[in-house]
Order: sequence, then structure tokens, then C-alpha cells
Amino acid sequence: MTDTTAPTPTPVDTLIRNCMVVTMNAERQIITDAAIAITGDRISHVGKTSDILPLVTPREVVDGSRFVMTPGFVNGHIHITGEPITRGFVPDDTGWHENVWQWLVPLYQAQEPEEEATSATLAALEMMRTGTTSFLEGGTVRHIGPVAEALHASGIRGRIGKWTEDRAFDPSESQTAKTDAAIRAMEEAVASLTGSDGTGSDGRIDVWPLLVGHVTATDEMWQAAVALAKSKGGRVAAHMSPVEADPEWYLANVGRRPIMHLAEIGALGPEVCLTHAVHLDDAEVAALASFGANVAHCPMSGLKGAYGLTPAGKFPELQAAGVNLILGTDGNNNSNSSDLMRASYLVAALFKDARRDTAAFPAHEALTMLTLNGAKALNMADSIGSIEVGKKADLVLHDTQRPEWQPLFNVVNQLIWSADGRGVHSVWIDGKRVIDNHRSTTIDEEKLYAEATRAGKAVIARTGLPDKQVWPVV
Repeated sequence: MTDTTAPTPTPVDTLIRNCMVVTMNAERQIITDAAIAITGDRISHVGKTSDILPLVTPREVVDGSRFVMTPGFVNGHIHITGEPITRGFVPDDTGWHENVWQWLVPLYQAQEPEEEATSATLAALEMMRTGTTSFLEGGTVRHIGPVAEALHASGIRGRIGKWTEDRAFDPSESQTAKTDAAIRAMEEAVASLTGSDGTGSDGRIDVWPLLVGHVTATDEMWQAAVALAKSKGGRVAAHMSPVEADPEWYLANVGRRPIMHLAEIGALGPEVCLTHAVHLDDAEVAALASFGANVAHCPMSGLKGAYGLTPAGKFPELQAAGVNLILGTDGNNNSNSSDLMRASYLVAALFKDARRDTAAFPAHEALTMLTLNGAKALNMADSIGSIEVGKKADLVLHDTQRPEWQPLFNVVNQLIWSADGRGVHSVWIDGKRVIDNHRSTTIDEEKLYAEATRAGKAVIARTGLPDKQVWPVV
């Protein structure tokens, strides 16, 4: 006799079964022996394997018995052009001003379109292979079209922005003309990838009004960028106050510290994401919280660049005030790594020691910064950041058959304190498997490495920058 009470199984594309799932849902449930079904680009089922199996008819089944699954990570600040193909070339003993203006800026500005596309592909590959599925770029792309095309082919989810700055430091320049040209270029870049629905062709890659920041944007530039971001549900990201130079300039030229000035001109709110924000005072912390702004913390580059994170950084105060803190890796000549799990280790560690307080940034809060906080900063909290039915299928499988994963008692501690991106086995973005058994399914890795080396050599030669290696290479 047929059991007419049994549910008719639903066809699904992929079923990942028998894994441990760190859901990051409202209850922060960790489900053992779990199954997740993917239908199209969405998660259609989440639960115990025994409960899900009767409900679905999968086209593909993945055995997850040796894996921990997490949501895809969100990198809140990374430079995908210029630095990936020149990784490690910049000396590690330069001060901030020399590092940025004498080394990094020439490397950014010397790139041809195909070199930027290669650089972006290399950055995407490193992010995906270490568990990052979405990112917010640092606003230093020059050739939007080729970069967007390369990123789209890679399979990653990202928000990029054209190099935008407008302040006329040369008295011979017309400030009005420079500002008008910069705003026009920003608007054209944003429009270049915008469809009728306000997003890119499938929503994975989009162009937002991103600023270089520091002291390079006028009030008019800031106001135009914020207005444009609001109009399309995007964000404005900008570098601000990694070292004392930014607040010193603002105090000397406008009589207010940077965050207070942005608030004064109407350029501070939830659509703003400021990167670094190391040198703040208490009033700026309060302003960031009251206006709902986001802050991207880049602990790896902050340490390498000697920004003063531990003596000056107010990240515990920012967190206590309710500021949405996210994590970034910055550039490959700053942190030199795009493995966001390494950054999560540091954020969990730095202020424990700096404040002599072991309760500072516990592992579960570091993991929240990698996932839910990042999703909120990208204005995608309803789509990514957790493993729940209806959300995008941006998923990561971490291989526990590795020494740093064994034995496994506390999975959140293990993710932050023991593991890193090298244990990432498989990654899905929008329901598509982009990493399988540690390798890309969308990128010819060996070909890319050769292209990146050629491109990096060409960019370095074009800048005329010297090779500053201390030891002779023979």
C-alpha cells in the first residue's frame, strides 16, 4: 500500500550531507550531521541529514562527513589591482607616507587594462581558495570594464569602484573643474555596470562610488558619492585615519577631525564604510555609532605598517558602541595575504593583549565579523552571511582531516584560533561550485600564475621603481 502521507520529494541541484554546519542564524545553531540543499542560487533546505533526505531528490550529492561548513566570508577591504601582481615588491621598512605615495600609487597608476584584469583574477582566486565569497574593493580600480569582466568569469561576488579623488593640491589646478570631472567619471563608472534593476547583470559584480579617501576628496566629492550610493542601495568606502596624518590635516584645514567633518557635511551614515580608522578620539567613535557607519578593520596591514593599532586603536570601544565592524585584508604589499582567516586570528588576539583583557573580541565575535557583519556592510544581510533557507548558496567546506583541525571539540575556537584558509576544500557562490578539492573550477591556475608574473614585471618596469631587496639574488 502506498503511503499517501509521505511528502513528495523536491528536486534540488545539490545536496551536501553529513557535515557539521555553523549556521550563523539568529540562534547561532551549530548542526551536526547536517544536510544543506541548493536549488539554483539559493539554499532550499537546512537541517539534520535524516530529516532532509526524505524531502529532496538531488541531482548531485556531496559527502560532507569530514567537513565543517560555514557561510562564505566577506572581505570588507581589499585591493584587487596593482598589488596582487606586485606582491612583496614594496619594501617592508617604509613609513606610511612613503609606502602609499612613492610605492603603491605608482604601481596602481602604471597598470594597463589587461594587467588590472589579471591582477583582479589572481585576487579573486586567492580569496575563493581561502573561503572568501564576497568582497568590497578599496576604490583603486582604473579600468572598470576589463576588471568587472574578469571578476565575473571567476565566479566571485564583489563590489568594485573606480579610483576617485578630486582635491587639487596643485594651486595651478582648477578645483571646480577637477571636482566636476571626478564626479562625472564616478557616475559613468557606476552606470557602466548598472542594469534596470539597479544591479549588475546578475548582481554578483557591481560598481559602487568608492573613494580613495584620506584627504584626497573634497566635501562636494563626498556628498556626491554618498548621494549616488543612497540612490542605488550601495556603499561609499574610503580610507581614513590609519595614521595621524589624516586627522592632523583635517584639524589644520577645516578645524575638525575627519569623522566629525563628515558628519557635519552630511556624509556619514550606514552607506559609509571607512577603512582603518585607527586614530580616532572618543567623539568620533560616538559619531560613527550614532550615524550607523561601518568600519573595516585591517589588522594585518595595521601591524605591518606600524599604524599604532594596539596603543591607539579604539576597536573595543567601537564594538561596545555598536559600530558595525568588518574585517579586511588590504593589499598584497601591506598585509601581503588575502586569507581573511588570518585576519580573524589577529582581531581575536590583538586587544586581548593590548588591554590585558581576555574577554576582548572572543572567537564567536571574530567569526561574526567575517560573516554577518560583512553582509550588513555590503547591504546584503538578507542574502548572505548565514546558512538559512532562502539565502544565497555561498558556502565553504573546511577539511577537518588536517592536524590543525584535530581533535575537534569547539568548532568556533578551531575556526578562529587553529585553522586558516589552507584548509578550505570546496566553495560555492550563487550555488555554483567555484573551488573543488582546493582547486578553482573557473580559472586555469597555472596559466594565471604565468600571466601574473609577466604582468607584474611589466608594471614594475614601467614605474621605474628600484628593487630594494636587502640580500643579493644570484
